[in-house]
Amino acid sequence: MDDLDRRLIALLRRNARASLSELAGHLGITRATVRTRMARLEASGDVLGYSVTLKGDVAPDPVRGLMMLGVEGRGAERITRHLSGMSEVRAVHSTNGRWDMIVEIGTESLEALDAVLARIRRLDGVSTSETSLLLATRVN
Repeated sequence: MDDLDRRLIALLRRNARASLSELAGHLGITRATVRTRMARLEASGDVLGYSVTLKGDVAPDPVRGLMMLGVEGRGAERITRHLSGMSEVRAVHSTNGRWDMIVEIGTESLEALDAVLARIRRLDGVSTSETSLLLATRVN
């Protein structure tokens, strides 16, 4: 599989119903080349089939969690700045009660979430934390 095959597959992943003409136009090749490439990918078993993807199947953050943080002293503002610079952090909430802040996190995998949690726990001034995974969201 070469770069052109990978680009073709990327287009098919976005829209498996794209016409040969559309695919050829995006790739800058002929329809016949697209047809030949697709047939070869199917014959080799690299492409096993085509499917429908529903809106609900494509979550922007498949793994989501809430991380509650306890902060030592007056470090909340500095920690908030650090958190705001992390691409996985969706929101930072200040709160009252047991926790000083609640951090909404979204990642592509549990491994990525684990790495973000470890980075946050290492921030100077974070004294304690607790994390809950969001399993389902129901909207009224």
